[in-house]
Amino acid sequence: MQPLLSIGMVAGAQDQQWRLPQPIEGDPLPSVDLPLALKVMLFRRGLKSPEQVMLLLSDQPLPAADLHFPELTAALIRLKKACLNQEAVAICGDYDADGMTSTALLMRAFEAMGASPQAAIPSRMADGYGLNSGMVEQLHAQGVRLLVTVDNGVAAHEALEKASELGVEVILTDHHTLPANRPKALALIHPATTPKNSPYGCLAGVGLAYVLARALAAELKNPASITTARDLFCIGTVADMAPLTGANRTLLREGLSHLHRSRCPGVQALQQLAGLGDRPLRADDIGFQLAPRINAVGRIGEPSLVVDLLTADDPNRAFELGRQCDALNRQRRELCDAIEAEAVALLESDPSPLPPFVLLAQGHWHHGVIGIVAARLVERYQRPAALLASDGEGQMRASVRAPDGFAVDRALQHCSALLDRHGGHPAAGGFTVQVTSVSALHQALNALAAQWLQGRGEDLLVEPEALLELDQINHDFWQALQQLEPFGAGHPKPLFWSRGCRITDQQSLRGGHLRLKLEQHGVERQAIVWRWPDNAVLSQTIDATYTVTQNHWRGESRFQLEIQALRPHHQVMELLRSRGSYRVQRIDRQSLELINPDGETLVSRINHEGVLESDDSRASHPYVAALLQEACIGLGLRP
Repeated sequence: MQPLLSIGMVAGAQDQQWRLPQPIEGDPLPSVDLPLALKVMLFRRGLKSPEQVMLLLSDQPLPAADLHFPELTAALIRLKKACLNQEAVAICGDYDADGMTSTALLMRAFEAMGASPQAAIPSRMADGYGLNSGMVEQLHAQGVRLLVTVDNGVAAHEALEKASELGVEVILTDHHTLPANRPKALALIHPATTPKNSPYGCLAGVGLAYVLARALAAELKNPASITTARDLFCIGTVADMAPLTGANRTLLREGLSHLHRSRCPGVQALQQLAGLGDRPLRADDIGFQLAPRINAVGRIGEPSLVVDLLTADDPNRAFELGRQCDALNRQRRELCDAIEAEAVALLESDPSPLPPFVLLAQGHWHHGVIGIVAARLVERYQRPAALLASDGEGQMRASVRAPDGFAVDRALQHCSALLDRHGGHPAAGGFTVQVTSVSALHQALNALAAQWLQGRGEDLLVEPEALLELDQINHDFWQALQQLEPFGAGHPKPLFWSRGCRITDQQSLRGGHLRLKLEQHGVERQAIVWRWPDNAVLSQTIDATYTVTQNHWRGESRFQLEIQALRPHHQVMELLRSRGSYRVQRIDRQSLELINPDGETLVSRINHEGVLESDDSRASHPYVAALLQEACIGLGLRP
């Protein structure tokens, strides 16, 4: 069992509970040239051999896509015909960053290969999610006989029936959960159709669009047609929080080193507006700078703006369109902050316990941003959350987000009898429901979430992966950490912890953030706490969990700790057992003292090989040895 060592500071309405990792004795990967803390972290993530670590660090060639997507060949035959005959091809995307970048990617590629593509993205406010029958009828009237969906389509049964009826052929590329009945289409390009353990099984919508465009370019011997496709793949993949494993990781590692010199004027404009400069970009730059400017448009504006931006060839026009995206992003932030404040006030003014599934409904909330606010509530309360806004005529439309382990798509499928429409994947989804069914729906979702919480526990779990001393955070460590990038879903940033850090300075920042200066063993590091609670009080000496980043400001770069959790530091730790309470404390940086319930003491130390040793024969007893190993983690003697 992992040691549960401390109840931390209050966050939202719940306590944080720190769960420190299992002890590892010595160097688990001695032949791997990485700092010990990173090797320990990788070992705890399941990379038990040097070969597995090397696979993570190196780029693996991808297999031929047509060997993994059984219907790709059929799609290529039809698209090749469309390009050679300069046919009109409609590309139906979604209004999030994944869908809009997918649409722009295929627009640029198909046009360069000879087809006449046009974008067909529904309006979030007017049309709702995905392809619909009205869109199919309109496109047919315009002479379109071939339609390619990106990031949607597998659940659009009525629209696909209408397309079949009108003689419009459809190629579906989508990564959302496949329905029980196969959707009617000329070809289906979907991760679920790939073999088990396929590197393509993790692709988002933009990844599938990239695979399709690259295969078609190869078929037509026109590599120049996809010059900017990989740039849009990088942005859409990170923005959609697709798992950064398999093909996503391979292609993203290739693309990030070139993204800052993209030949796409729209991408150049976004980077300029974000102030990213002429340096190689990291996944964080996409996630926090580029993606929000794109996503904001689909949430509160018209998605055609992003497609126009990313398909523009004139840099001046691209920059003007980018400025419009920038303005919408500022407006989106204001809306999110206002709705979040209202949602938190509703929850915290309610005297009853926080429900297992957080569900809030307000008619005036904006459909476009409730998903972002739902994600913030998940982060704050660590339980599933749905926010509902009025959809007119007695209906409400919702966005759902959930922590790891709670599958949104399965939960909505379980409640499908109460829903008019639903869709999504394990981490996020959406649905439409009659107002009269909201109460019954909340009861059903609460029952599912309560069962999930029973196994997980209700406290906010803080689970650092490895211990760091502040003096270990230096240039060499940073260079090694960058070798493990890109970080994201499926391969998150390592969460480190440090103990006994003294706060030498603190400063409140605009937006409710807090800047700290932490000191340990004579070394200081700057730290930032995002969204710091106004009423929270800090101890003078704390333990902290954090990710390590670099802060770029006015041409200067410095290390910054992005704090995830803080707790008061205690010199003495208690280990509760059936035989009583054992107290442990550090004597110095390498030694500890264990005091049993009878007051007897035992001293042990970490030797130069990282192995725990003692002159006291009692330390070799399995029961005592287990206590000492646990104490080494809790007192920071082991990474």
